[in-house]
Amino acid sequence: MKFFRFILLALVLLVVALVSALTTMRFAIHVREVAVSNLVGLTPAEARKNVEGNGLRLEIERQYFSADVAEGRILSQVPPANARVRRGWTVRVAQSLGPQRVTVPSVTGDSERAAEFNIRRRGLELGAVAQMLMPGTPADQVLAQNPPANASDIAAPKISLLVAQPSQQQAFVMPNFVGQAMGSVRPVLQEAGLRVGNVTISPQFADRSPTGEFSPASLVVTQNPVAGEKVIAGSAVDFEVR
Repeated sequence: MKFFRFILLALVLLVVALVSALTTMRFAIHVREVAVSNLVGLTPAEARKNVEGNGLRLEIERQYFSADVAEGRILSQVPPANARVRRGWTVRVAQSLGPQRVTVPSVTGDSERAAEFNIRRRGLELGAVAQMLMPGTPADQVLAQNPPANASDIAAPKISLLVAQPSQQQAFVMPNFVGQAMGSVRPVLQEAGLRVGNVTISPQFADRSPTGEFSPASLVVTQNPVAGEKVIAGSAVDFEVR
């Protein structure tokens, strides 16, 4: 009987200890938590002083135009006001640029570099730049922009661009010309978009051509690039002949 009473007493003490530990942990967690203040409308300096006083950090992530919040003041925040967070948490805010006073330029048709220069000199920012293959259009030319030219009531001071992608050069696998006459090699190369580069007489057969000249009947001894190698259209192919 005494044994069971001892076991029961031990269980009661264990439960009390667990409850006490949980209560202590919850209290410690709540002590480390603080409420986020309402920062909207404050200057960055005022907002930083406010959050740092609560053991938090401030980070200005973005800037937006706003007709309601004065330029330079906090426009929005995450987490929102009155949210409870742990000390050391970063409060991310957006800053107001005031009402839109800048005109969105037309950069369609410009090169990407010229468009970026035009955008930045007006106090705007270059946003995302996407590329699209557009046959017949010069590479790096701006095909479209967002927002469009002269747009009003834009939210962010960023202009995204769609730019013509450089056309991919056609590639070929180099055929084997060794043993063929140069007269038959040249038209094959021209049809493939390649060209004949340097043609030299092989040292082994130099005595057959004292002038170092070759004829259409000269046979290919070696070639560079070698057979099977990948080459780009317009590349030159060098030969040694005999």
